[in-house]
Amino acid sequence: MLPIRLATTADVPALQELIDRSVRNLSVGFYTPAQIDAAMRDVFGVDTQLIADGTYYVIRGPSGPAAVGGWSARRTLYGGDQMKASEDPLLNPATDPARIRAFFVHPDWARCGLARRLYATCEQAAYAAGFRQLELMATLPGEPLYRALGFTPVERVVSTLHGGVDVPFIRMTRRLSRAERVGPDAGQSKTFL
Repeated sequence: MLPIRLATTADVPALQELIDRSVRNLSVGFYTPAQIDAAMRDVFGVDTQLIADGTYYVIRGPSGPAAVGGWSARRTLYGGDQMKASEDPLLNPATDPARIRAFFVHPDWARCGLARRLYATCEQAAYAAGFRQLELMATLPGEPLYRALGFTPVERVVSTLHGGVDVPFIRMTRRLSRAERVGPDAGQSKTFL
């Protein structure tokens, strides 16, 4: 089993390459080429704040990163560094949902359970930090995974990017409790510490 570890700033170039490959390959059939190009330019990329906060995880394969994903106790819901223009304040775990952020899987490792493993790690860490609800902005290809993990769609959003390209996303939420179904085995029950 490939190990999960915290991402570091030294990983950023390899993670950016992983994100590009993931989006350009796994989004085909969900987004048009123009939408993929616009999203890569304006939305998708590494959010280095996640790395600085110690909430971004990477699963390394034999030839580089196989998958990456994280969670955040900050206000930003989605997008890489290129989307940020101001401060990213901390959320209140008593009233705000933690964010599930920036999940990308290398096409060679798609549908191998890596995103589920990353999600289980993020869910447990967010729960340990006091959060009892999660929120994310799903891509169209990511929506089936998040539904399978127990997320519920709240609203469909269309972001108009540079050049007037409209890209649809889905805002989704999920409540957390002490006993959750997490991990690659959907029937496996975990109890948080």
